[in-house]
Amino acid sequence: MADTTQAPAVGADTDTDTDTGAKRPKSVRVVLLALMIAMMLAMLDNMIIGTAMPTIVGELGGLEHLSWVVTAYTLATAASTPLWGKLGDMYGRKGTFMTSIVIFLIGSALSGMAQNMAELIGFRAIQGLGAGGLMVGVMAIIGDLIPPRERGKYQGMMAGVMALAMIGGPLVGGTITDNWGWRWAFYINLPLGVVALVAVSAVLHLPKKRSEARIDYLGAALLTVGITAIVLVTTWGGTEYAWTSTRIMELTGIGVAALVGFVFWQTRAAEPVVPLHIFRSRNFTLMSVIGFITGFVMFGATLFLPLYQQSVQGASATNSGLLLLPMLGAMLVTSMVAGRVTTNTGRYKVFPILGSVLMTVGLYLLSTMDTGTSRFTSGVFMAVVGFGMGCLMQITMLVAQNSVEMKDMGVASSSTTLFRTLGSSFGVAIMGALFNNRVQDVMAERAGALGSKATEQSAQLDAASLAKLPAAAREAYQHAVSAGTHSAFLLGAVVAVVALAAAVFVKEVPLKGAGPKADDEPDAPAT
Repeated sequence: MADTTQAPAVGADTDTDTDTGAKRPKSVRVVLLALMIAMMLAMLDNMIIGTAMPTIVGELGGLEHLSWVVTAYTLATAASTPLWGKLGDMYGRKGTFMTSIVIFLIGSALSGMAQNMAELIGFRAIQGLGAGGLMVGVMAIIGDLIPPRERGKYQGMMAGVMALAMIGGPLVGGTITDNWGWRWAFYINLPLGVVALVAVSAVLHLPKKRSEARIDYLGAALLTVGITAIVLVTTWGGTEYAWTSTRIMELTGIGVAALVGFVFWQTRAAEPVVPLHIFRSRNFTLMSVIGFITGFVMFGATLFLPLYQQSVQGASATNSGLLLLPMLGAMLVTSMVAGRVTTNTGRYKVFPILGSVLMTVGLYLLSTMDTGTSRFTSGVFMAVVGFGMGCLMQITMLVAQNSVEMKDMGVASSSTTLFRTLGSSFGVAIMGALFNNRVQDVMAERAGALGSKATEQSAQLDAASLAKLPAAAREAYQHAVSAGTHSAFLLGAVVAVVALAAAVFVKEVPLKGAGPKADDEPDAPAT
């Protein structure tokens, strides 16, 4: 593999990094701050909007289309992610990244001005289109600016942003909606986005690119159709439509056919959207698998843990983000430690293995929770999962980027991000299906017809609906939720074993870059 290090930003002054003694452009610190703001915008948006949704429906109506406010954003983000990565590789990352910020801000402004639910859904799709380029742009630009050996130090920053978004999102969303109105849940993006845009424009200097190759429009179309169909299957399956319904079967067929056609076409396209040669690297393929499973587990956990704590342990829904603090705090600390160790030693294989083991054990422990489990005990179990995720979240991106040549940095970043996104979609869908079925079965067993009626619309009751149930039915529901989370987390533990198997086969290719070079480190790693 070619050396993936890069010279300091063009025309920038340099100072000395206190940890490694490496020369680094001063402007990189400003750029990193702007990148973290952009990353927060992408991650925070759905968290904030979730708490504002009841107010939005109350003003705009269209309750039957409520789910599309989130689905439109998710679909546009997932479908555009690989395209942004390829455009960055072809035409330069700075311009592509700034374009994605502008599109995101336009979508945010329009969403805030929406006058009905149809407009809001359409504007959310525009916002999601821009969001697809934010995460990819952040990862790829860091890949350009920071040598792989040093990149581990910045994992803590990215993990911190993720934890802050997941904990603070619901709190910020509720505060904004209550005090300023729901439209400011979108408008708040504008000043932050402008700051990131100005900082990137002023201090980020990367070599300009101009590819003579034409964009692979057919490949882009096939990939978009395939991803859209698959995300719709995982979103609608078991909720809007039965898994065996004609609509789900049609979407599955369309998705599979489009993705098979996409893979076939990528072997013939002059400038493929996702060059298949990157999957010849064993490490890149393994990181894609681990990223998919991490997304599967993480988003499933963040969905069911607050539900369990609110329904069974009686926690308040107001501060739902804080309920995840043991897991997210452990993830943040471990990510920082893993980053430092990776930077100082250049070694990383231990982290995918250790992370997969901890994630598997933690999920199994979560599956043992019942109606008598204390908050402290569940917090310890969550922390074990968090320690595992902290070893995996950023290491997967680091190793994936280290496994490709610089010219493929964008598609490597976007592909890894896409696999994690698809993993989250499958995790929420499959774990959700298991949870819902188990809850309804237990409710029917323990509360008879009354229990079945209580959960016929949804297996996830809100606090108001739960309070209206008779005491016997409420107790039955608590047992049902415990049984549902048992099934969901047990499945997560089984799936996490696959990540462990993949981690064992990772080949430790020493990371290039600044830092004390190991005696046995080759001049250029081979994939």
